[in-house]
Amino acid sequence: MSVLYIVRHAQATFLSGDYDQLSEKGFEQSRMLGRYWRDNGIAIGEVYSGSLKRQLQTAQACGETYASDGRVWPEVQILNGLNEYDSDVVMEKLKRELMTKHEHVRKLYHDHAAATEVSERYRTFQKLLEAVMRYYIAGDYESTGFETWREFHHRVNEAYRTIRNGKGHGRRVAVFTSGGPGGVSIQTCLQAPQQQAAELNWRVYNASITRFTFRADRISLDQFNAMPHLPPEMQSYR
Repeated sequence: MSVLYIVRHAQATFLSGDYDQLSEKGFEQSRMLGRYWRDNGIAIGEVYSGSLKRQLQTAQACGETYASDGRVWPEVQILNGLNEYDSDVVMEKLKRELMTKHEHVRKLYHDHAAATEVSERYRTFQKLLEAVMRYYIAGDYESTGFETWREFHHRVNEAYRTIRNGKGHGRRVAVFTSGGPGGVSIQTCLQAPQQQAAELNWRVYNASITRFTFRADRISLDQFNAMPHLPPEMQSYR
């Protein structure tokens, strides 16, 4: 059997002008992961990443630390299918329709717009995102012009299928992606309802490890959201 490590990107710069950029804490989380794999003799034979900057920066910072004592860090292979859904586009496209149809969504939009403190902006954004995602995943809307959940779910699973169908036995594969594709990996493996992919996403820590064992025709979940490399003060969700 082979091993697949799915890593959520490290902390990005949430509520800034460029979320697709790791924070200083995020870079250190990535280095801690590389150090953990290196010091525990976990040999990584293949590395995949989405093309988003925060995903690639996590893979690169992890790899630089992993290889600092002469170990080989494989060249990162980019699969666009591992990219996160564009939550900004989804929320903007669905905003008018959902606010018109659903009073509770309208209130959540207004609450977020009125928030000024960082903690309050974070809290109101998360509540709003969770509400919008329920409609997005269910396809309960009429708006068009953006990637649907079904399309997102399909491309993510195609990316995982491409990885799993690679040649060789006893492979050790690291995948650097985001919370959405991470949630899809578990939800699909467990054959759970697709809404569960989002519920899992909300709980995934930055730079955490979800581990599967697999072969071409079978995959099993061994570990979810593990952080043996991160002390409490280095743990974060965004």
